[in-house]
Order: sequence, then structure tokens, then C-alpha cells
Amino acid sequence: MLRQNLTQKQQLKINPQQLQMLELFHLTSLQLEQRIKNELEENPIIEEKENSEETEAITAKEEVQDFQDWDEYGYDDIPDYKTENKQYYQQEDMPDKPIVASRDFKIDLAEQLSAVKLSETHDSFAQFIIGNLNEKGFLETPLETLAEDFSLKTMQWIEGEEAEKILHVIQQCEPAGVGARDIRECMMLQLKRMNTKCPDVKAALTILERFYDDLKARNFEKIEHALQIDEEELRMVLEMMGTLNLNPVGSAEEKSTADTIIPDFIITHRDDGMEVRLANQRSANLVISNRMKAMVKEAEKGKDTRTFQYLKSKLNSAEWFVNAIRQRETTMLNVINAIVQYQFDYFQDGDKSMLRPMILKNIAELAGVDISTVSRITCNKYVQTPFGTILLKSLFSEGIENKNGAVISNKVIQKEIEEVIKCEDKKSPYSDQQLASLLATRGFNIARRTVTKYREHLQIPVAQMRAFWA
Repeated sequence: MLRQNLTQKQQLKINPQQLQMLELFHLTSLQLEQRIKNELEENPIIEEKENSEETEAITAKEEVQDFQDWDEYGYDDIPDYKTENKQYYQQEDMPDKPIVASRDFKIDLAEQLSAVKLSETHDSFAQFIIGNLNEKGFLETPLETLAEDFSLKTMQWIEGEEAEKILHVIQQCEPAGVGARDIRECMMLQLKRMNTKCPDVKAALTILERFYDDLKARNFEKIEHALQIDEEELRMVLEMMGTLNLNPVGSAEEKSTADTIIPDFIITHRDDGMEVRLANQRSANLVISNRMKAMVKEAEKGKDTRTFQYLKSKLNSAEWFVNAIRQRETTMLNVINAIVQYQFDYFQDGDKSMLRPMILKNIAELAGVDISTVSRITCNKYVQTPFGTILLKSLFSEGIENKNGAVISNKVIQKEIEEVIKCEDKKSPYSDQQLASLLATRGFNIARRTVTKYREHLQIPVAQMRAFWA
């Protein structure tokens, strides 16, 4: 028997152009340049105008006069070593240290992965993971989130088990511990490369796998009883663990990346306030070719419908892409202006104590966009300020109420924890409870478990381990 049922339901549908727009929001400056380059090669209807400033500079160089008289320059009394030096050093003072060539560990990882047989999709995702490692080699972003972002961006779906396997491949690369998600995993990856039959290594792995919480709580008697070892043997195991590197990328390889970061936004201070602008505005140089437009109109009048359909689709694609770039830049400016407005006191001089608690919802409401849009626009984006280059994501934080009733950013408390631990007696470091008490004297009344959470987020070991490794 046939029956009819009337039901009402809500369903969200995202068309392909919306997905492409979200992908454009997520791109960094370098990735956008590559995307524009690919679009210019594939679609002849889009043209790129030359920057007028660059054209004037090239013209000025071409108009430089030749030497009027060779004798004036060929027989100069200035010693050669002075003129040769100025070709290399434009500063008055010579560098005190030899300039050492540095190499990014991410480039080394990419080269190591090239020797591993992975499918095209898995190799792309592996490169995506490497790009999201922080400067110490840790993977801070949850792997599930990375898989979702990659799938949305490339339309190549990565499941959870696949993501874990690909991360495991990266973790087999050098240096040992790279790709770890926390200190515990970093230490375990290093131990697994040692002789696991050695009693000390085996005991250390067991402690990290089964008794890590007890180690942090300093329940040494429980660990000794479970492993059937005495106090002296446990001390030897912990001392051996103290030789492990707490950062996957060691101090020998650490370097400042400020000179290699290409910012997406630039903030400058003026007498009348702050100027916020895009580092590279690309929409002004992208135009639709008038010549190709005329060809589309001519093809429409002709009899070759296939040619007309091809040119028409290219024209529609070109118009959408140019408009999408404009919309991306407009939205990016709205978001960065909202962030500067919300964190105005911080952007005055870069004092982290002036950071206000800020979540994605605050900026979304201020900029009039969706939360997901703010998330994509601030992901892997940097802003150049008079006091340094800053990752936008680092400005977002939750709030905690201090003893005066004011809500402050947890970034401020994390900075205080770092300063207290930096000044502590290395032979007798503060426990988390002592840190909580010291912070209370500074006006931050937070629980011990909150101190523990922030300390672990800062990748700082527990007091007992700091004492062993002092």
C-alpha cells in the first residue's frame, strides 16, 4: 500500500564554488601566488597587469647614463678593497661573526620523504603535516583537524587510520622525535631508536607508556614496585631519560624564522593612529582580457557552438576567480581590522600583558562573518608589526578572572609561568602547587591543575624531571 508522509527538515548544501572560496581563505601568501600562477597558465582570459611602481623603477634603471669619461673612474685613488667590500656589506660595521648558512628542518623532512614510496595523496598529506609543525618540530594541531582541513582543501579524503600511518612515516625521519604531539611521545620516539633490549631503555619506555601520570605526580614508590626495581635503579633510569632531547628540533638546529616568514598583513604606526593593510594586494593586477571578451562575443555569433561553450566557461571561471580574490582580500581586511580593534592596546607596543581574551566568535561578530571564515583566514597567517612578526592564531586565547575581578588572557599567565620557572633554583625547582601559590601572590588565582595544563602546553617538564636534568 502506498502512503504519503509530509516531513520538514533542514539540510545544508555547499556548492563547489563555495568550497573553492573557503579554500582561497585558507591559502597563505605563497600558496595564493602559486594558485594565481596556475590560473594564469590554465585560463587565457585572465591577464596580469604590471605594477606601475615596478615599471617606473625599471625605466629609471634603463635611463642611467653611461660613464662619461673612463679616466675619471679607471684611475681612481680609492683602494680596491674598499669598493669591493661595499658590494657585499652596505653597513658601516663589518659582521663580528662568520655568517653560517642555515637550513630549515622542514626541507630536510621533505627530502627524506621523497625516498619513501607513498601515493600522491598520501605524499601531499605528509607535506601538509610537515608544513604545520611548529618551530620546535612538534605537531600542535590535532591530526583529525589536519585531515579535515586537507580533505576540504584538496577534495582528497583522508581517514583517521590513514592519517596516523602517514604521521608514523614522518616520525621515522630525522631528527628523532620530530612530528611528536607532546614531550611524552617525543621521548618515546627517541627511546625506540635505542637498544630496546637494554633494561634502562625498556624501563623508561614502560614508565612513559604506563606510568607517565605517576611520574608527573612523583609517585616513585608505585613505579618502583610495578617495575620491581629499587630507588637507585629508578634514579639511573630517570638520569638516562634526562639525556633525551625535549624538543624534536634541537638547539643546534633552532634558528629564527623571522627573516624567512612572508607576512600576509602589515601594521604600521602613524601619528594619527595605525595603518592596517595587506602585504600584497593581488586583485588590483588581475583583469579580464578585453580581447578574449571580444572573441567570446564573436564565437557566440558563429556556428561553432563547442568553441563558444569552451570560451564561455573560461570567461565565467575567470570572472569568478577575479571576484573571489577581491572578496578574499576584502574579508581578510575586515578580519584583521577587527582583531586590531579588539587588541588595540596590545598592538600599541606588543606588550603581551595587554592581550585581551579573544576567541573566534568575538572576531566573527565584530567583522560580520562566520566563525569558520575567521578560522581559515587566521590559519597560518602572519602580521608584520613594528615589534615583530606575529602568528595571528597565537593572539586567540581564553580568559581567566584575576583577584581584582578583571578577565585576562591565559597567554599572560603562561608568560608568568615561564618567567617564574626561568628564575627558579634549577636544583630545587617549583612544583605545580608552588607555582600556583607564587602566581597567587602576583594576582593570578588559578588552580594547580590549571598550572599543570599550561605548563604542559609550554612543553615544560614536571619539577622532579627538571631537577634530574638540571
